[in-house]
Amino acid sequence: MTDQRNLIVAIALSIAILLGFQFFYEGPRVQQRQEELARQQAAQTELAVNPTIPGVAAAETIKDRAGLIAEQREAGLRVPLTTPSLHGSVNLVGGRIDDLTLANYHVTPDQNSPEIVLLSPAASAEAYYAEFGWVPENGALPVPKSDTRWTAQGTTLTPDSPLVMSWDNGQGLVFERTITVDKDYMFTVTQRVRNNSGAPVKLLPYSLVSRAGTPHTEGFYILHEGPLGVFDGKLQERGYADVKEEREIKNQTTGGWIGITDKYWLVSLVPEQQDQVTARFLHTAAGSGERYQVDILGQAVEVAPGATAEETQRLFAGAKQVRLLDGYAESLGITNFDLAIDFGWFYFLTKPFFYALDFLAGLFGNFGVAILVFTVFVKALFFPLASKSYRAMSEMKKLQPQMQALRERYSGDPQRMNQEVMALYKREKVNPVSGCLPILVQIPVFFALYKVLFVTIEMRHAPFFGWIHDLSAPDPTTVFNLFGLIPWDPPSILHLGAWPIIMGITMWLQQRLNPAPPDPVQQKIFQFLPIIFTFMLGGFPAGLVIYWAWNNLLSVAQQWTIMRRMGVPA
Repeated sequence: MTDQRNLIVAIALSIAILLGFQFFYEGPRVQQRQEELARQQAAQTELAVNPTIPGVAAAETIKDRAGLIAEQREAGLRVPLTTPSLHGSVNLVGGRIDDLTLANYHVTPDQNSPEIVLLSPAASAEAYYAEFGWVPENGALPVPKSDTRWTAQGTTLTPDSPLVMSWDNGQGLVFERTITVDKDYMFTVTQRVRNNSGAPVKLLPYSLVSRAGTPHTEGFYILHEGPLGVFDGKLQERGYADVKEEREIKNQTTGGWIGITDKYWLVSLVPEQQDQVTARFLHTAAGSGERYQVDILGQAVEVAPGATAEETQRLFAGAKQVRLLDGYAESLGITNFDLAIDFGWFYFLTKPFFYALDFLAGLFGNFGVAILVFTVFVKALFFPLASKSYRAMSEMKKLQPQMQALRERYSGDPQRMNQEVMALYKREKVNPVSGCLPILVQIPVFFALYKVLFVTIEMRHAPFFGWIHDLSAPDPTTVFNLFGLIPWDPPSILHLGAWPIIMGITMWLQQRLNPAPPDPVQQKIFQFLPIIFTFMLGGFPAGLVIYWAWNNLLSVAQQWTIMRRMGVPA
């Protein structure tokens, strides 16, 4: 009796923790995120129509960025940048790449909504930019700085027309920078120094990515967002809080890469893979603001009189498409570049799962259908194990009347009751644990699939059917306004869409097919679990909820068939 009471207390505490987490942490976090996204979407949409309309802080920030860029373009300080994947410009002051939007990704599923802003000038509120240059071994030697005005040859940067810039330091050194960009997201920056002076000089090439403020993150433990890199073949992920606490983190590496990642976007520096460099994570504070930086410092280069030195580095700035990152890793030899996508501990499963889903999405033309079909394949793969588990559960359920009779007969003697129950299992050749082991084997597979659906950009803004226009966003409907019939927008804590309800029903059906817990109080507690999980999944991406509901439904069908064949009432 004591063991049962302890189990009941443990379950009750677990439920209380889940509810408390949902109510006090997850609910407010999701609501805050939704409100922030709504403000950004409204501001960007409003400014796209009329950039002179004053608005809230988000609108003013974007207007400042747009106004600053427009002003610099009018002054001839920017060279336009256009590719099939990117729009923006290069700043001739400092030679920075500091104005990029993603041509194929928008703020909302509406293709007429503003493009995602990736990089912004240093003078804007959300500064995020890349810079390249030289550090002199002799600190007094004039080199290009952040305020240096470069002279450009050419009027635009496209995949077919590189941008060449030059600057003369007036003391015999001529600096030249050539920027090329492909049709996707990879920039190649080649720096040259021509020494027309009478003495040799030593210079160290550098590149950096700087980001102002601490960005908002999804806050999920299964997803890394922030500084990261691959050094000597090993992935290193650092949270913003870690870098802020340590202030400076250095790594010596041959090749590799370093960058800052969001859930779907990456800005990364890639040195030549044979070069030995120092890669660094850095946090600095200035007044009320703060800045995160990743940078690379190369080996010193000596430029003799009359000679020219050349150094090449690359910048990736764009969407973390799996096939694209794999393509760069293969063509450019970039070590573990695909690890910019957080595939997690089950990498050996998650990446093949992605390729399977991506293939099915191309075959059926719908990522949601791909999820359904792939789930069927996974269930078929584990059909023997699942069948063994369901047969064991069915045998347990078949013994429920006899077990109930034993509990009633020995209600005053728990020890004797347990002995008789174990004797019943032995007599009927039933192993209560055998129903759990096959399920445990499948957990890594289902977690890996969950991870793929959560982290890959291919599901972002991917439609399903009906009211689901974005599989990466929560179900937009809610039962509390009768699925849109009542003109009221409930708070996120009360957000309970149609698909989470469907998932809850399938979970309840599956629970009804399983053997009931031996204690009546435990039975009542377990009956509440589908309701609890229904509310918990209300804020999850619709693609994950659809997968979960479909997986439950397939399990119910399989279990029901096995029970019917064994003559067990379903």
